[in-house]
Amino acid sequence: MGTQAIRAGVVFVLLFALYQGAEGLGARVLHSALAQGVLMIACVVVAWPLSRWLGYRGYGAYALDCAPASFAWLGAGLLVACIAKATAIGAGERLGIYVATGAPFTAAGFAALGTALPMLLLSTFVPSIAEDILARGFWFRAAGIRWRRGLAFVAFSAGYFVLNHIYRLDRGPTEWLMIFCMGLAYATALWRTRTLWAAVGLHWGWNLANGVLDPLLPADTLDAHGSNLLTAAVHLLIVTALLAIPRHGRSGVVATGYAH
Repeated sequence: MGTQAIRAGVVFVLLFALYQGAEGLGARVLHSALAQGVLMIACVVVAWPLSRWLGYRGYGAYALDCAPASFAWLGAGLLVACIAKATAIGAGERLGIYVATGAPFTAAGFAALGTALPMLLLSTFVPSIAEDILARGFWFRAAGIRWRRGLAFVAFSAGYFVLNHIYRLDRGPTEWLMIFCMGLAYATALWRTRTLWAAVGLHWGWNLANGVLDPLLPADTLDAHGSNLLTAAVHLLIVTALLAIPRHGRSGVVATGYAH
């Protein structure tokens, strides 16, 4: 095993420990939201020097760059995910999966959202990008794997995304299917655009929409399994839309591990 492969393994172990420690140690052992937040932020912060250690600039080891087009993909992903979530709520209410618990888009709802939004933006962004680095960006580039076909990368990343949800695996097959389909969408976004920002936009957007739409479209879940299947279907539609986008840039394959 070469030096670069050993370094990549060390990077993965460190990032995995910090990410999983946020819930496992911070939330479940210490019962501390502060400790959970600190460990999650540490995962994102530590990813930078680890990327440099692997020979990349900035967060380049995870396909996070500063190109204007990449931030455009971030914005597009946020918009698409929020629209998709709102559509899913509407469809779910018609299917009997959700039931409205209040009037939509009220002044009180907007006021509540305005108060919560700053913290909501931060509390959804940090876990989203941390998991995107671990479940997608690392395997796309830092791991140095020669992904010759997008299907192999997308399937692997989506499968790992399921396993990365250690504390949700006991919820059963529909939960696994939902997470897998979400992983398919986010990994496809990375593969098609060659920037992790596209995946972050979709992932963060979906998590953010959960909080944003809660006071604007108040609803309760009547059928948890139906909700999982609906979310899976929505993300498969996102995959279909992404496949219509021409691939951008060069391959994410890194033979020896060094790329700038």
